[in-house]
Formats: sequence, structure tokens, C-alpha cells
Amino acid sequence: MRKEPGEKRVFPPDFIQMLTRYAEVYLSEGYGSRLGYSFDDYRQGNPKVFQVEQKEAFQKDYVIMLRSPNSEEFELLNRGACLVSMLHYPTRPQRVKKLNELGIHSISLDSIVDDNNLRLVENMRAVAWNGLEVAFDLLEIVLPGLQRDNGRPFYVLILGSGMIGKHAVEAATKLGNIERNTRQIECNGLGSIALSVGRNLTTNRLAMEALLQQADVLVDATQRRNPGLPVIPNDWLACLPPEAIIADLAVDPYLLDHEPPVVRGIEGIPQGNLDKYVFKPTDVEWDATVPATVPSEHRRTTVSCYSWPGIHPETCMVHYARQMTPLIKELLTKGYEGLSLEGGYFERALYHARLPVPE
Repeated sequence: MRKEPGEKRVFPPDFIQMLTRYAEVYLSEGYGSRLGYSFDDYRQGNPKVFQVEQKEAFQKDYVIMLRSPNSEEFELLNRGACLVSMLHYPTRPQRVKKLNELGIHSISLDSIVDDNNLRLVENMRAVAWNGLEVAFDLLEIVLPGLQRDNGRPFYVLILGSGMIGKHAVEAATKLGNIERNTRQIECNGLGSIALSVGRNLTTNRLAMEALLQQADVLVDATQRRNPGLPVIPNDWLACLPPEAIIADLAVDPYLLDHEPPVVRGIEGIPQGNLDKYVFKPTDVEWDATVPATVPSEHRRTTVSCYSWPGIHPETCMVHYARQMTPLIKELLTKGYEGLSLEGGYFERALYHARLPVPE
């Protein structure tokens, strides 16, 4: 993936070898080099693994990459080919439109769900733990050893109680890191209190302002029904203590020109990536990532990363490869056009993730 330099994630060699049982595999030149893999690590003497230029890799029948290609790369795909990637259909309507216009099939990894609507390819735990780890790292810089004179435990206010929110509760009570939590237990540290709130409270301004006043860390783990409205308007952030940290785990984009528009869950905060995921209130890059029309007067140190699991890339990709293996086997066996809701467990899950057809 030709993204920011900090994006090092690639599928491990064992996953590539698994694919050769169903198809020839073409890796773009340099694949895996950022993690120290060579082509020989992937090929392992297997005559069904090839190395090609990036352009040629995009022209195969199935193209698998974790993060979505950009608009220019979509043009390289052949009509009728199948793209397997994190495509985020609900919040990327222009992407869906482009794929349909080009006649490209797709399977969005984030839309692969079972019969109970539970995602089968996800790393929600890493999103929560990695984001909270960075947040508490910053608190520990300001408060060495996470000690303070008033003896008050740390308060973590979590917006949302879905899969990410549930993991965020656990990560918050463990100070974002098991090792750090163990040290705090050994030295009788202050500990932390995690408070999780949902839609029935986040619309109550008075109640929310009271909670914000005591928060050391504010976490956005929401999945909004209306992405055009923020959960926390920017002026509410004036209630947050000046030294508080905002941990953005939802990482929705600003897409103001879309219909409907998409804004951030916490209004006026920037969106980061694997190269830049810590933003101080005075950071010059703040204004570069927040549209001028979005209120951002009230600022707190914010941690935000489009790909939180990528903070620990190898662990992340071993996890994804394990989840994807039975799904890719099914896809390559049945083919995109052969997927049906009448099929087995994994086939039905793949069917749910197909590209929406325009009405």
C-alpha cells in the first residue's frame, strides 16, 4: 500500500502461501520490504508466486489490499475484477459511485458480517487498546508515573458502547497498557475509572458538560446514525480540563461536500494517520486537517489515527490473515458472481459485503 511511510502493514508469507492453493499470486515489487520481508520470504520456492510491477498487480482478477486504493489506482483495475479491501461503503458514497462507474466488483472487509450482523474481519480490540495506550503515554509525560497530588483516580469518558467502546472500557481501566497497569498496581497508583455513555445521554448538554468537566481522557468510540451531526459540538469542549486528552477511535472523515455530509463525532478535532497521530492544541497541522467552516476554537491534545491497529503492524496483519483465510478460500472457490445467500456461513457473510448496486 503506497500510503504514508508509517503504513507498513502487509499480509504475512503464510497467508500468501495459502492463496496459492486456489490461484496464482502476483505481488507488487517491494511488497513487505517495510517490515523486512523479501520476495524470497514470500515465494519460498513456490512457482505460483510472482513478483510484478504495481500497475500489473492491479490488473489481476482479484486484488487484495487492506486499505482502499486511491481514485487513480481504481482506474488500473479491470472491469469485472474484484477488489477486496476496507472500503467503508456507508461513509464513502463517492467511492461506491466510482467503483460502479468503472464496473469493478468489490468485497468490503469492514462489511463482512455474519447472520447476526457481527463483523468477521475486524480488529476492534487493537483500535481501542492502541488509541488508549497513546493517550495514557501522553498523560504519563505530563504526570510522571501517573501520580498527582490530589490522589484522584483518572476519569475516562467513553462515547459509545459498541464493540470498540467495550474494548475501550477494558483498555481504560488498564491505563492503555497491561505492563503500565501492573506497575501502577505495584506502586499503589491512582488507577482509573471508565464511564461509558450512549445516545440516551449524549444529547443532554447539561449532563454531558458535568461529565466533561471531570474527564482526563475523552474517547470517541461512536457509530452514529447520522454522520452529518457531531456527538460533541466544539463549544462543549470548553468544559474539558485544559490538560485532558481526546482519543479519537471512530476516525470518521470530514466529507462536507457529500450528500449527506460527514463530520467528526467530536467537532473540530483533526484526523491523523500512522505518520502523525498526536496533535497538540497549538499544532500547525490542526488547521490543515480541519475544514475552515468547522468550529475548532476549543482544542485539547488529540490522538487520532485512521488506522489504529497499524501502530503494531505485524501483530495486526497476523490477526487479519487469520480472520480472512476461510473467507478468501470461499471467495476464490465460488467466485464473486457465484456468491449467494443460500450458501454456507462464510459465503453468506461475503455476500453481505458485495458492492451496493445503485438504485
